[in-house]
Formats: sequence, structure tokens, C-alpha cells
Amino acid sequence: MKVVVIGGTGLIGSKVVEKLKADGHEAVPASPNTGVNTVTGEGLAEVLQGASVVIDVSNSPSFADDDAMSFFRTSTANLLKAEAEAGVTHHVALSVVGTDRLQQSGYFRAKLAQEELIKEAGSPYSIVHATQFFEFVKTLADTATEGDTVRLAPIKLQPVHSDDVAAAVARTAVGTPVNGVVEVAGPDAFPYEELVRLRLAAQNDPRTVVTDPHGLYWGIEVTESTLLPGPNAHIGETRFTDWLARQR
Repeated sequence: MKVVVIGGTGLIGSKVVEKLKADGHEAVPASPNTGVNTVTGEGLAEVLQGASVVIDVSNSPSFADDDAMSFFRTSTANLLKAEAEAGVTHHVALSVVGTDRLQQSGYFRAKLAQEELIKEAGSPYSIVHATQFFEFVKTLADTATEGDTVRLAPIKLQPVHSDDVAAAVARTAVGTPVNGVVEVAGPDAFPYEELVRLRLAAQNDPRTVVTDPHGLYWGIEVTESTLLPGPNAHIGETRFTDWLARQR
């Protein structure tokens, strides 16, 4: 089966390509680096020739509200049009658990717009919602740091390893389209403060971590369960503490 992976040279995309190839599929990474640009349409028709499945794990190069909306609307519309012309029978996109609950953010409004375009296209699709990646926990801490203190919202997160996300995306892509959403999360839920404290301690980072009732998540007001998956989520194999131990 030929599977084209849009964003196939990035963190998740490269792992998806690797997993698909290991299972005997023809996995083709597609990105501006390989001459495929979904915003301009460059190279799309050529790379989609003979493809059965397209996986979109690309991301906006800018998180600014208008930039993200423009990217996801334009890229997704171009991609869906090219897929229809090429006879692609399954569109798979990676998105975020809680996207519909994070609409104070322009970025997540853009992600929801992407999902709506996919649903309205009338073609078979699957959308994979993932929780926060292990790899980005330190970035979360950095965005919430004031001086030497990390101030975090009183919420819970169920982070997931990027390898497990890639496996879920690859598995979904070669399966029957669900015409809906599949969730993937890590095996353990943590209070936000505990998660960040574990990550910083592993790097001997001396910052103080506290829970702040007025704390935000990427600048968004959230409730305790906003970012948690539903009861039917696929649970990845990798535990955060095991992953941390390997980083050392």
C-alpha cells in the first residue's frame, strides 16, 4: 500500500514513515524539504499518484492566530482536493485531545477548522487525537516560568510518548476509516505540577514548581479534565517515568 505522509520529515512523521516501512508498506515522506508544499500545492499531484492513504501530521510554522488559521485552512483544502483527484481512499490527520474545549486559543480554533474541513469533504477519514507529548513537557514549563518559579494550572495531564502516537497513526492509516476520532494517550495521568517537577528534576533544573489557581495552559483557561482523553482512548505502552530514566 502506498501511504503519503505530509509532514513526513518531522518528529511524528519520520516515525510514522519508519513504522509503515517496517510493516512492508510504501511510505513516502512529503514536506517542503522533499519538494511538496501543501500551502502552494507544489508537488502534490505528483506525490499522490498511486497513493491509497494520506496521513497529515504537518503543523503551522507559526502559532500566531491568523497564521495558523491560514495554514490549516489552505493546506487542508489543497490536500483534500488533490486527494480526490488522485483517488485517495483514506485521509488521516493528527490533532489534539481536547481541541474542541480549547477554543480560547487561535491555534486550536485553527485545528478545529482543519477537522471540520476533513469531515465536510465527504471522503473516508480518521482523525487521531493525541494528548501532550513527553518531549514537550519542558517547553510547557518554560512557557509558564516567571523568574525562578513555574506556575501551573490545577489540572491533570495524561502525556504520551511520540513513538506511541506514531504507532497509533500508522495503525489507523492502514485500517478501515473510522469517519470519526480515535484518541491516544499515555498509561498514566499526572497532576500538572507533578509532571513538570519530575521532568525538571531529571535535568537537575532548580526552578520551583507550584500550582496556581489562576495558572494557564498555553495561555488558555482550563479545567481539571480539559486535556484528559475519554474512556475509549488507546493507551500507549511507554510510561513517562521509564522514558525519563532513559533520558538520563
